[in-house]
Amino acid sequence: MKAIVQHRYGPAPEDVLRLQEVARPTIGDDDVLVRVRAASVDRGTWHVMAGLPYPIRVAGFGLRRPKYLNPGRSLAGTVEAVGTGVTGVKPGDEVFGIGNGSFAEYARARTGKLAPKPATLFFDQAAAVPISGLTALQAVRDHGRVRAGQQVLIIGASGGVGSFAVQIAKASGAEVTGVCSTAKVDAVRALGADHVVDYTTADIAGGEHRYEVILDIGGNRRLSHLRRALTPRGRLVIVGGETEGRWLGGTDRPVRAQLLSPFVSQKLGTFVASENAKDLLTLRELIESGKIAPAIDRTYPLAEVAAAIRHMLEGRARGKIVITV
Repeated sequence: MKAIVQHRYGPAPEDVLRLQEVARPTIGDDDVLVRVRAASVDRGTWHVMAGLPYPIRVAGFGLRRPKYLNPGRSLAGTVEAVGTGVTGVKPGDEVFGIGNGSFAEYARARTGKLAPKPATLFFDQAAAVPISGLTALQAVRDHGRVRAGQQVLIIGASGGVGSFAVQIAKASGAEVTGVCSTAKVDAVRALGADHVVDYTTADIAGGEHRYEVILDIGGNRRLSHLRRALTPRGRLVIVGGETEGRWLGGTDRPVRAQLLSPFVSQKLGTFVASENAKDLLTLRELIESGKIAPAIDRTYPLAEVAAAIRHMLEGRARGKIVITV
């Protein structure tokens, strides 16, 4: 099969990713082999590819060299084969979810990270959903605890996670303000945001307006700055905001938020998204009911994964970047 192959870590996709012919993945008793029709790129793709910050290697992606064929994880496709211990999934089923090495014609996955593909989506659209959609859902529902009528500010509203977060918060009945650059204002407004703030010309904490929930998905604003934009008992959920640091990579800011939270009236924190089929099914229901839809910036063929990651790193994407296989 054709697959993107990575033999070493490195920050530049052009230096470490190659298209090659390799053997199909073998599956165990509890695995599913998926014929990949599409995959997608997110910020985590770069972290897995680069092996940075270093703690990601300890988390299971390989200490000295990459553990998996390539850094692709989100996918949509058709079940090719299942292990002897697998139930509820059979060859021919159309699925979407998370696997290992999804920048390839075939990838291995676990049933606990797969769900039936939304009937209203094509494969390329479905592949845009899993990791970014799960992160957005859990940020809005579980950690932001967004409720109808609340004022919600989403920083980084034009990106992969942010584009889902805007729609999920709107589906929850919130009044949503999205924050983005000038070039992306129209795209965020098209997602359904009630208000859009251009961070190049306005300060989110510069006026009298305060928000009950802030989802910080992009940028590295100081905690003191973000807290000024929160109501006295508001919630701040830090979802992104990486730096180029090799050891911490921006993770010190969420840690400081959690350490400060018990001593102030506001709730400050972060989380690691849970990759699970139950929430994939929730996303599927939201999609099929018309409440949310993946916003796709552009698609690339399998041979151009490096270019797709480069496009993401340049910060120009409005929504998700998809790889067609």
